[in-house]
Amino acid sequence: MKHLLLIGLSLSLLACNQQADNTKELEERINNLESKLADAYKPGFGDFMGSIQTHHAKLWFAGQNENWDLADFEIHELEEAIEDIQKYQAGRKESEMIGMLNVPLENIEKAIDEKDSEAFKRNFISLTNTCNKCHIAVGFEFNVVKLPETSPFTNQDFRPINSEDIYYLEEHTTSKTN
Repeated sequence: MKHLLLIGLSLSLLACNQQADNTKELEERINNLESKLADAYKPGFGDFMGSIQTHHAKLWFAGQNENWDLADFEIHELEEAIEDIQKYQAGRKESEMIGMLNVPLENIEKAIDEKDSEAFKRNFISLTNTCNKCHIAVGFEFNVVKLPETSPFTNQDFRPINSEDIYYLEEHTTSKTN
């Protein structure tokens, strides 16, 4: 009986020691992963704002050309950028305030769905004004957003494609290098 008790006690101590070794190994792995995570690239707020500025301009030119498919794509890109700001830049005043863009974005989305050029323009102006109100509220009033005048995207045609226009397709899909 003593032998069984001694064997049982020895096995218990051995199991506890192995568990302590596993715990130490797991703690080291967690610390290593936390270190890697801390060093991982996380876009800065300015990176997100640059992306929003790009999609803001592209949305404008898509709407002005009544390219509703492209406008729909760009509005969703803006919404995604805002979600990313709230996820990756949480805790900043700017991130907390950026939700003020949701109503103008929803109104633009409705105008796109209805293919309503006048409502698109009116709501895009509202969006732009709301951007400026947000900038003022967070102390960046020097960063003024306005309606785009000329497209900086010389490699993009904002007109909707007409699949029956063979010339258009050939003109825009064939290489001109000879």
